Amino acid sequence: MFTGIITTVGRIAEVRDLGVGSTHGKQLTLQTSAGYLDDVGPGDSIAINGACMTVTALDAPAGRFFVDVSAESLARTVGLDRAGPVNLEKALRAGDRLGGHVVSGHVDGVGAVTRLEPVGESWLLTVRAPHELSKFLTYKGSITVNGVSLTVNQVQDSAKGCEFSINLIPHTMQHTALGTLTVGAQVNLEIDQIARYVERILRMS
Repeated sequence: MFTGIITTVGRIAEVRDLGVGSTHGKQLTLQTSAGYLDDVGPGDSIAINGACMTVTALDAPAGRFFVDVSAESLARTVGLDRAGPVNLEKALRAGDRLGGHVVSGHVDGVGAVTRLEPVGESWLLTVRAPHELSKFLTYKGSITVNGVSLTVNQVQDSAKGCEFSINLIPHTMQHTALGTLTVGAQVNLEIDQIARYVERILRMS
């Protein structure tokens, strides 16, 4: 489990094919700052842009670790098949502060950035989510965008999908990879766990 509070911005340094064809996944080499992996071992979970992955090997002094991403995960996420900056979060441990909200690290859908512009000292981020996720999005509800726990400020349904808007404070722009987003960029989305269970209960009642 995770909280959506990013612990560092790392970088996918290398992507290697694990086989030939679309049925095979990829091995990622990720680079972090020295010291970040001091309490991490093989088999531990780290969320990469919101997708929970298992550390298969690491070189802690060099700040480097490796994960294998299955073809299924690649088909349901974005940003894990190419080099570039990524949000990282280590798995939650008992006794840790829950600063964001409960996050599983399982991506529910892929959205697209439709607006990103400064408003006062902050930034307005608008994302178009798939129609099937619209019932889970609500004003002041929680959403995870590329692994970052955020609060929804506005929701508007349209023929193309469900657009939701978020206010990004300067700290978030500076300390996560959301600051590298541009209009048209695709992002990983995970809905709030509570909303998921409420929808199930209502559907069964």
